[in-house]
Amino acid sequence: MTTSTFSKTDEYGFKRPDDFDYVEYEKFMSAYLNLLTRRSMDWVSLLIYNPQLKRNAKLKKFVRTGIPLILRGPGWISVSGVQKLKDKYGSNTYRKMLDEPINEDIKNIILVDIPRTYPDNIYFQPNSENQKTLFRILCAFAACNPDVGYCQGLNYIAGLLLLITKNEESCFWLLRVLVENILPDYYSKTMEGVIVDIEVFSRLVKKKCPEVSKHMINLEMPWALVVTKWFICLFSEVLPIETTLRVWDCLFYEGSKILFRVGLMLVKHYKKDLLACEDIASLAECFKSIVQRPFPLNCHIFIKQMFTEIGSLPMSLINDLRKQVSAERNANKSTSKNKKD
Repeated sequence: MTTSTFSKTDEYGFKRPDDFDYVEYEKFMSAYLNLLTRRSMDWVSLLIYNPQLKRNAKLKKFVRTGIPLILRGPGWISVSGVQKLKDKYGSNTYRKMLDEPINEDIKNIILVDIPRTYPDNIYFQPNSENQKTLFRILCAFAACNPDVGYCQGLNYIAGLLLLITKNEESCFWLLRVLVENILPDYYSKTMEGVIVDIEVFSRLVKKKCPEVSKHMINLEMPWALVVTKWFICLFSEVLPIETTLRVWDCLFYEGSKILFRVGLMLVKHYKKDLLACEDIASLAECFKSIVQRPFPLNCHIFIKQMFTEIGSLPMSLINDLRKQVSAERNANKSTSKNKKD
């Protein structure tokens, strides 16, 4: 029997599942480790000429090929626009927010969600320092965003940010960038941004993969059953960890359109599997299984094909679709209200 050289816990502290495919993972890592080495050397060269990581075509290409782990925290800070937020609100905002009171109901919900955050991660064990830090971050975030307060899903995002940055203040600012700039209205009380983007995704699937779109309609399966978790958690707790981090590299640099690319890539690559499903139950199970198969595990190939095989997906198209969906939703609400009146 072959013995794996990999431990039961990955480098980020996540315990591997009992059915983890060590053979497939070793095949992937044997090639990926060489790529990581070359990429790190490329980034060192890049930083000599662009130490502030100013946005340009070369940096965009480098981000798409992955930010090295040792540079990921400061890299996300640099490319995401955190400094603009700090300039606007003051760099000492986090410390101020720690002293601000928040609604007791929100505080209690956060307390309930803390133990649920990555329970299989060795760095988030009960009463660990990371759990206490995560609680402070989410409370400070709620204090400075009273309209949002706290929304389930933010704990997973903040938790992963903390694992990577290892700095609670950096985590706080990156969380703000995501919620306030990159994903507006995703985490509002109505979750209007997510609801709209799920319908946008549905229309993009109809455009890019019409057979799958028709199949979903025929089986009467709403996209919300699949896509809500994808978008709310930004694919954390969905894709393999290294793939999630590569997605986040691009998300911080290019914005929310990356979420659509990831979803479309999964749908397109596994089109045959999805079309073979004959009912909602098997289709739901298929969506659940495809995210942990070898293709998403090989993060480098996955990200590369995500940009080469989906075709053009400009932000202008997504914004136009968002406006259309929002207008239709408002018209429907108005019609419903008039009927009631």
